[in-house]
Amino acid sequence: MNIKQTIRNLVLGAVLLVSAVSVSALSTSYNAAADCGGVKTAIINCEQTGGNAPEDTGLWGVLILTINILSVGVGVLAVAGFVYGGYLYMTSAGSPEMVKKARVVFTNVVIGVIAFGGMFTLLNFIVPGGIFN
Repeated sequence: MNIKQTIRNLVLGAVLLVSAVSVSALSTSYNAAADCGGVKTAIINCEQTGGNAPEDTGLWGVLILTINILSVGVGVLAVAGFVYGGYLYMTSAGSPEMVKKARVVFTNVVIGVIAFGGMFTLLNFIVPGGIFN
């Protein structure tokens, strides 16, 4: 096995490890079983407060959980993108094409993180009271 395959395997293993730890952390924060429409669930909190607000539905809980998982996923992929760009930059050996490719990877990762932050901000602005309130 050459050095490129070893580094690729280490990066993939690190991404999978961080993903597993993040999902585990998200799932342990929702450990209390709730009664949601007659169904016991440990992930979705849909306690009825007597109103017909969207925040009182199970769909709202799924939306919050999905946004949390996507946020973790974007963070993991951004770190993996920076690691890949750094790997390309380190192995460029002065080749202008490889340096340019590494800079494009860095630029795309930054644009992606800014776009996700904008989407997250827009969701907090559009949804009455914000997503997490």
